[in-house]
Amino acid sequence: MTGIELWGGLTILAGIMALTFVTCVFVYVRHLERRPPAPLGEQVGAHKAVLAKVREGQPMSQDEIDYANELVSDAGSPLALAIPAVLFTMGFFYVVGCLYELQVHGGHPSFRTFIGGIPMLTSLNIFGQLHRVARLKKRVPTSPSLVA
Repeated sequence: MTGIELWGGLTILAGIMALTFVTCVFVYVRHLERRPPAPLGEQVGAHKAVLAKVREGQPMSQDEIDYANELVSDAGSPLALAIPAVLFTMGFFYVVGCLYELQVHGGHPSFRTFIGGIPMLTSLNIFGQLHRVARLKKRVPTSPSLVA
């Protein structure tokens, strides 16, 4: 297999995967938009406060528990992982596309060739954030705690 076939094939594969993941993101976002909003979800900073209570094991009201369950289930959805996957495949598409063009037309890779690594690294951060929230599933209380 020559370099042209390799980079060209990877470019096509990355494009197909990006389109597949974009479709998954649209399905996921449509699902989120059709769901009735949680009362706490309308407050600025509520998700951060609720997740902090879950992490620290603080007492929570029933509304906070319901909202925490919603946040954790949204982050744990396989379709949620399509968001970082789209970013990763877009960056990968750019890098292998540049390498393909360099192979066809000649030249050497420059910094511009690997600028697609930025969305790839960003996607790893987003994946990590989603994973951290999804892991809180076992720590969400099942019933409200009474504050003494």
